[in-house]
Amino acid sequence: MEKLLIKNAAIIDPVRGKSFTGNILCSDGKITGTGAGITCGGAFEVNADGLCAAPGLVDMHVHLRDPGFTEKEDIFSGCRAAAAGGVTSLLCMPNTNPVLDSAEMVKYVLEKARGACANVYAAGAITEGLRGDGVSDLRGLKDAGAAAVSDDGRPVISSKAMAKAMLEAPALGLRVLAHCEDLYLSDGGKLNEGAVSKFLGVKGVPPAAEECGTAREITLAASYGVPVHICHVSTAKSVEMVRSAKKHGVKVTCETAPHYFALTEKELLKRDADYRMSPPLRTENDRMAVIEGLMDGTVDAIATDHAPHTPKEKSDFLNAPNGVVGMETSLAAGITFLVKPGYISLQRLIALMSYNPAGILGINAGTLKAGAPADIVLFDPAEEWTVDAAKLHGKSRNAVFKGRKLIGKVKMTVCRGKIVYNGG
Repeated sequence: MEKLLIKNAAIIDPVRGKSFTGNILCSDGKITGTGAGITCGGAFEVNADGLCAAPGLVDMHVHLRDPGFTEKEDIFSGCRAAAAGGVTSLLCMPNTNPVLDSAEMVKYVLEKARGACANVYAAGAITEGLRGDGVSDLRGLKDAGAAAVSDDGRPVISSKAMAKAMLEAPALGLRVLAHCEDLYLSDGGKLNEGAVSKFLGVKGVPPAAEECGTAREITLAASYGVPVHICHVSTAKSVEMVRSAKKHGVKVTCETAPHYFALTEKELLKRDADYRMSPPLRTENDRMAVIEGLMDGTVDAIATDHAPHTPKEKSDFLNAPNGVVGMETSLAAGITFLVKPGYISLQRLIALMSYNPAGILGINAGTLKAGAPADIVLFDPAEEWTVDAAKLHGKSRNAVFKGRKLIGKVKMTVCRGKIVYNGG
């Protein structure tokens, strides 16, 4: 399919800052124009009447589990899940086996992903083997194609190693993504330390575990004058620290995940490990603080931290690994919990999920302007649907929104000018 014409869509482009009804013409994998009067003889036509068209979503925090854990997910199954959720570009984390701490492993992921139905970018490991000390060859990772560096899944334990990485990365065009956690404070906790953990008699993770880690990374960024990106912000104090740092000129950005603005620790009363992730679900006060951060620009992006695990692993509430899948529900969760209640506009949501993360990573995505990659999501912003975990397109079923009614349904996803998902 060389030419694709999407007709009569409500076009949402964060770059233009406004919505309008029109057509989008794609040719040879690029967007060649948007507007009401655009036509093209011989193009494959899609009638998008009643649907919104937006830049394909950019999920800057995904665990594809490949290599080493492909029973949970692999590059192709993960990208199928991405396409079903309107995600056309994703950044995969390095906590695989082997770890993505070498040029060889980064090349493995990128070469394998060439045939996938989403654009895959790789985050190389900050430290060798994710051991928290001993910085990887960052130049080698960059030359191999890494788009960022992170030890996500674990914090970089050594402040010296983190400082070294943060100083080296900017000159290489790499963004440092920080998993903020003080392991001495989290100390094997299973859920948020508070009323629910006490009621269940389960060891909790204090909010201070995340907040101490956040404070360290902000301090390093401030002291050395270098940028840092804070992953999966979940507490009110973390949001406030980022807000304050930005006011003082610190080069800090941050993301949150849909479960942190939609759910609270009360979900754990079900004793279902599908609601366990790291950092854990927090309190209603924290949830509202995250929403306030999204409203005022403190929180720059929404990412899923898509972390697949097998049903067998997740069957044990206390011993199951942390993590939930989320790419297929992220747009609907944003509409349901942010747009419908009036916290943010649909335009703002699309920016948080496409243009902003693309800008943080420095990748060519997140816009529908002429010449941009033909990565587009078509969705019905008003359609209600119930999440059926058994019908998800990835390998795993640990969906945090399972059984919930959400608003906003992805109908079609176009990646590189080709239809990679057609949901009717």
